[in-house]
Amino acid sequence: MVSAMKKIGILYHPMKEDSRTLSSKLEEFLNSRGISVWTCSAWEGEAIRPRIDGTELILTIGGDGTILRAVQAVVPEPVPITGVNLGNLGFMTELRVDEAEKKLEALLAGEGWVDERFLLEAGLSQENDRDNAPQKFYALNDVVLARGEMARVVYIEASINGETLTTYKADGVIVATATGSTGYALAANGPILHPRSSELLLLPITPHLSSGYTLVLPESAEIKLNLTTFHSATLSIDGHINCPISNKATVTVTHSVHTARFLRIHPETSFYGSLEQKLKGKQ
Repeated sequence: MVSAMKKIGILYHPMKEDSRTLSSKLEEFLNSRGISVWTCSAWEGEAIRPRIDGTELILTIGGDGTILRAVQAVVPEPVPITGVNLGNLGFMTELRVDEAEKKLEALLAGEGWVDERFLLEAGLSQENDRDNAPQKFYALNDVVLARGEMARVVYIEASINGETLTTYKADGVIVATATGSTGYALAANGPILHPRSSELLLLPITPHLSSGYTLVLPESAEIKLNLTTFHSATLSIDGHINCPISNKATVTVTHSVHTARFLRIHPETSFYGSLEQKLKGKQ
């Protein structure tokens, strides 16, 4: 079989030896079909980005964390991602190790479908910024504004579309996509949304004598979070980009015009059938 794809990247988990082993095996498998393959640790975003040009598919070998890193390396380019699961939950991964080659054969033959997921765009402004342009981040799962190393609550003034909502007194605040609703937001007692829903979740982390409910917001919402604290705090993007922030920092979160794209082979309805098993840590 001759594939229409000419260039595929493989991103592996650098701390899992079986991830490196499978990466080499799949590279050989794809090369035998006339496909140019490059490989890289998913932890080396700066090394990945120059290689994205012309790449038609990214294979990730690891778990959902590996996929989150792949998305950060790819965005805003619309390169699709297919994940091979070596982790526990695998909400975003598509293939088991034992089916990887067979299902890849089907994907290369054009039998897959594209699952498009919404991204968040977060702008960070701080008083000590030398230029007034805010830092910009993309998130597939969530944007979290939270306390730092010191175990003390932070005060976060929240507004939506310019209208004041409340001041959270809590360990932090999560803004999550539907994709992220099964992650940190779920651990903070948020609801589960269908992964292709366009709504946003806004919820506090262990609030103390302040609002503890979750808001489900439309995709048009602009969420502004103003930090008031005199001790360390952190802005976390998808759990692995972490920026120390200071008093009076402002984080503005909106729907991004960009999306993450996943190339899948299993039926679209498999989300419901596998949800309970994945929540229990089963494959």
